Amino acid sequence: MLGVLRHPVVVTADVNLNVVALTVAGLLSRLWRLTYPRAVVFDEVYYGQYISFYMKRVFFLDGSGPPFGHMLLALGGYLGGFDGNFLWNRIGAEYSSNVPVWSLRLLPALAGALSVPMAYQIVWELRFSHGAAMGAALLMLIENALITQSRLMLLESVLIFFNLLAVLCYLKFCSSQKHRPFSLNWWLWLTLTGVACSCAVGIKYMGIFTYLLVLGVAAVHTWHLIGDQTLSNVSVLCHVLARAVALVGVPVVTYLLFFYVHLTVLCRSGPHDQIMSSAFQASLEGGLARITQGQPLEVAYGSQVTLKSAFGKPVPCWLHSHQSTYPMIYENGRGSSHQQQVTCYPFKDVNNWWIVKDPGRHQLEVSNPPRPVRHGDVVQLVHGMTTRFLNTHDVAAPLSPHAQEVSCYIDYNVSMPAQNLWRLDIMNRESDTEVWKTILSEVRFVHVNTSAILKLSGAHLPDWGFRQLEVVGEKLSRGYHESAVWTVEEHRYGRSQEQKDRELELHSPPQMDIGRNLSFMARFLELQWRMLTVSSDDAEHKYSSTPLDWVTLDTNIAYWLHPRTSAQIHLLGNIVIWVSAGLATTLYALLFCWYLLRRRRNICDLPEESWLRWVLAGALCVGGWAANYLPFFLMEKTLFLYHYLPALTFQILLLPVVLQHISEHLCRSEFQRSLMGAVVVAWYSIACHVFNVLRPLTYGDTSLSPSELKALRWKDSWDILIRKHSQDPTQ
Repeated sequence: MLGVLRHPVVVTADVNLNVVALTVAGLLSRLWRLTYPRAVVFDEVYYGQYISFYMKRVFFLDGSGPPFGHMLLALGGYLGGFDGNFLWNRIGAEYSSNVPVWSLRLLPALAGALSVPMAYQIVWELRFSHGAAMGAALLMLIENALITQSRLMLLESVLIFFNLLAVLCYLKFCSSQKHRPFSLNWWLWLTLTGVACSCAVGIKYMGIFTYLLVLGVAAVHTWHLIGDQTLSNVSVLCHVLARAVALVGVPVVTYLLFFYVHLTVLCRSGPHDQIMSSAFQASLEGGLARITQGQPLEVAYGSQVTLKSAFGKPVPCWLHSHQSTYPMIYENGRGSSHQQQVTCYPFKDVNNWWIVKDPGRHQLEVSNPPRPVRHGDVVQLVHGMTTRFLNTHDVAAPLSPHAQEVSCYIDYNVSMPAQNLWRLDIMNRESDTEVWKTILSEVRFVHVNTSAILKLSGAHLPDWGFRQLEVVGEKLSRGYHESAVWTVEEHRYGRSQEQKDRELELHSPPQMDIGRNLSFMARFLELQWRMLTVSSDDAEHKYSSTPLDWVTLDTNIAYWLHPRTSAQIHLLGNIVIWVSAGLATTLYALLFCWYLLRRRRNICDLPEESWLRWVLAGALCVGGWAANYLPFFLMEKTLFLYHYLPALTFQILLLPVVLQHISEHLCRSEFQRSLMGAVVVAWYSIACHVFNVLRPLTYGDTSLSPSELKALRWKDSWDILIRKHSQDPTQ
């Protein structure tokens, strides 16, 4: 012990100065004047409103992707002291003094900056030279589109960071596998691979492409490992289980954790509530939770209820009736029953209340003790304000002639008797004797006489129906469809038999206190399903493009224009890098096929170690490009140039790999290698020159004259904004 105190504790560390220098250069390129412009730039108007929701803990639904990316942006706002008070309604709007622009843009900028040294490390872990690794990093450093995207409150740079981190961690794991399997480093890199993959998917659904790429490469490596005769069966089983836990189990748990934090933070009712189920809405503070607090849980005979359609399309609505009747003759000449209209109404209204009646009794109040309604019971639904029974019969619906009209029955003393018995089906029941529950039960009403199902058609009735939504009876069909499913949202136990007293009761709040909370998994599954199925606005955009436009950079996006000068920011790539990356990918594919054919003929142009290195580089780089690019040809959504950036990143990693391969294996003499080196230096100098020329459009801090802007329009398809009367910013 005393010996330890007599001698100093010395810690040694290997520091790669290349990585340090690249990190500093990346930080300078991404963080320089980060608060400029102090205005909303392009999709910042979209992400900013979600940051405000996080600051105010208000629930929202975004169908573009999971919540992890939004949470990272919100973390920047939280660290900067943002209170969420800013109106995100217009691109170009000046930020108010309470908006911490630097901290909001900081995390995307850091992700973009760290991607530079990470590119170096990936190529180095692929066992290529320091020169090739430096080349990949320097190309990432001067790629204009990557700089632009990482300097704003956007998520592509964060997605790219986690894509690269997943690949790097897996390569580190492969290195540990060769030297010390099941060591601490081995477990660390394997687990980090799974976490990074989950983070990539948590940023945007596009991250699943890289996750599947890593899973595919890991599956191939595991398959080879299973065939290794030097390993025992137990050892092989441990290897397989470890990979399954780290690359499948860990990502699933991490992904669930994102949603757990998301739903824990966003605990208050907000503008997106109505698309969720009544049970979900009731789990939020305020809104429906304030209305439903204290409601009875079990629906009984005599209960007064409002029935909300679980479909939620075209708008959330409640089963509704009023004194008006269907017209005798419709515009198309068809006749109706002239019964009282039944519709689905998208607003809270006293006419949304219905009373659940036992067909064998006359009473309309709850008995003591209450008699609960169960799955399979036959009930009658009585409209609270008009006391008429929900009815359907063999008369065509007004807008859906293939279905039956649904009405509240009026006795006209004609040969059309009431048909008002409905069988209750609880769709999410756990047993056939389950009780009908408020909010939690998803129910279907099946007409006893005709087997028709009470269903929302979604069509808007004409003016005689006050533009409300049509409700029909559709013949019993198999399967589950939300348009035929209803949930009890508001509920009270009726205590009055007289109609006047009952009308007063319908206007009064519930009295009983019974809390209900959805489990996390139930909320997660519903939110995830809504995110995947919510309809997004896929209208054509001025700057939308197709995947074919991306490879040759035939498009750009004008992100921001100074309100007084010609200073502007564009998403526009370094065309030298983009074209070179495309050529490198093509050349790799040709060389790979050539080598593969010759190896089939037992002609090995490359040593085995070089061949395996070449194949792994192609699997990760060409595979990464294809996995992040080709799926967009199958997508029916509005696409933009920034969707190509993750794929471009993998191409940039491949470019120096191909150049080194040409120099080492295709250049036969020292003179050819020297000439190749000179060509590469000249090529990179041209790329740097292009970066410098496009720099004013990347950073937007320089006002160019109309002639200078026209000179930057290298392609007719590029949309460079030119003011007729521009003003110098210093004036």
